[in-house]
Amino acid sequence: MAQWTSAVGAAQLARLLTSQQDRPAGPGTRRPPAYRALADGIRLLVLEGRVPVAARLPAERELALALSVSRTTVAAAYEALRGEGFLESRRGAGSWTAVPAGNPIPARGLEPLPPEALGSVIDLGCASLPAPEPWLTRAVQGALEELPPYAHTHGDYPAGLPALRSMIAERYTARGIPTMPEQIMVTTGAMGAIDAICHLFAGRGERIAVESPSYANILQLMREAGARLVPVAMAEGLSGWDMDRWRQVLREAAPRIAYVVADFHNPTGALADEDQRRRLVDAARSAGTVLVADETMSELWLDEDFRDGGMPRPVCGFDPAGSTVITVGSASKAFWAGMRIGWVRAAPDVVRSLVAARAYADLGTPVLEQLAVNWLFSTGGWAEAVELRRVQARENRDALVTALRRELPDWEFEVPRGGLTLWVRAGGLSGSRLAEAGERVGVRVPSGPRFGVDGAFEGYVRLPFTVGGAVADEAAVRLAAAARLVESGMTGGSEAPRTFVA
Repeated sequence: MAQWTSAVGAAQLARLLTSQQDRPAGPGTRRPPAYRALADGIRLLVLEGRVPVAARLPAERELALALSVSRTTVAAAYEALRGEGFLESRRGAGSWTAVPAGNPIPARGLEPLPPEALGSVIDLGCASLPAPEPWLTRAVQGALEELPPYAHTHGDYPAGLPALRSMIAERYTARGIPTMPEQIMVTTGAMGAIDAICHLFAGRGERIAVESPSYANILQLMREAGARLVPVAMAEGLSGWDMDRWRQVLREAAPRIAYVVADFHNPTGALADEDQRRRLVDAARSAGTVLVADETMSELWLDEDFRDGGMPRPVCGFDPAGSTVITVGSASKAFWAGMRIGWVRAAPDVVRSLVAARAYADLGTPVLEQLAVNWLFSTGGWAEAVELRRVQARENRDALVTALRRELPDWEFEVPRGGLTLWVRAGGLSGSRLAEAGERVGVRVPSGPRFGVDGAFEGYVRLPFTVGGAVADEAAVRLAAAARLVESGMTGGSEAPRTFVA
């Protein structure tokens, strides 16, 4: 399916190329010819998702002026990129970015290994922690005590149990966003919520703007729904969104939906500030785009300065009526992945439409699990369970960071202040090759392209904070062994390069 084609201006591309110059070069690295350095810079921008695939590049003369180089240098760089499969050109139509035919474009999401299949494998594929006991057991026991009255009914509650809808609404109101129960629909996890939203608002062929990178399973859900994904690169580091790019995409591509994770973004861990949230809501409103804000990570702040109200206002705080912003929440990340309870906050008419469409999907969410989450909310058990989760994730994060810096000092990352994932640039190695080698040495890790659109992020892997202590140490040791296999060319196959930078 054809992708929306963006255009990268000469000044914009020059700024992106200049930002790469701050990265340290490896020891003994020789300065390449000017055309080769330019070609490598553009290729890296494509592979890292900073410039989208199918983006039209500036004409040779325009880029030469912006970079203060000769037109011959730009022409030679473009020719080198065409030869490597990173650029396509047609006379009279210009040149646009591409990925080589052999570059792997994962077509699946992330599937956790079943517990019985783990054995000696350290599974870093799934960003989920074990249940925070004793709160899971207590919640289920409390739910069983509340179950009898519901057992005398048909058990189908397409909008969710009234008690849980009211409780979720009260929680938003307590956060400073007045909310009625009529603005809440309980779903089967956040995935169920986003699936319902996509089917209601975005038919086959509709454009959906997504952060680049973004959560692999959501990208796959949208692909299977027939959406045309429009990637929008994240800002550098953990600073949230690149608002210039978002305004351009919303204005020019006019996507029906935009999907964002403002709070400890998966996979990068970035946190969007209040000004970015306000500006994105305003831009979406002006474009007529439905902004879907996934806040499943919002309570997983790990640094203590967030404890006294340091988190930015929720995205829906800039659209309390829910006319532009649809918020998705879930118990699965903050509590336990096995607790498949999610919810939608939106305008009442949107909720009614989602509920009506549910007759053709799953009819409703399991009653017992809804009662368990309601028990957690109403008794204070949720707050205590989430605090346990924060402590565990913080300890795991710190252990993993220490182990990676010891075993793989060339790997680059910024330590996020919350969430469950570390987004790692793997020292110039192919993430796909690392994932393949990892399977051989007993560590399962997802490669960067799973989180991108059309093959970007080949030089990255995502590492979740799911293991700590000695297991985190061993995971880093095994990742280092996988890196040595990739460097030596012993991973086999030919579908991905061992390295992706010159």
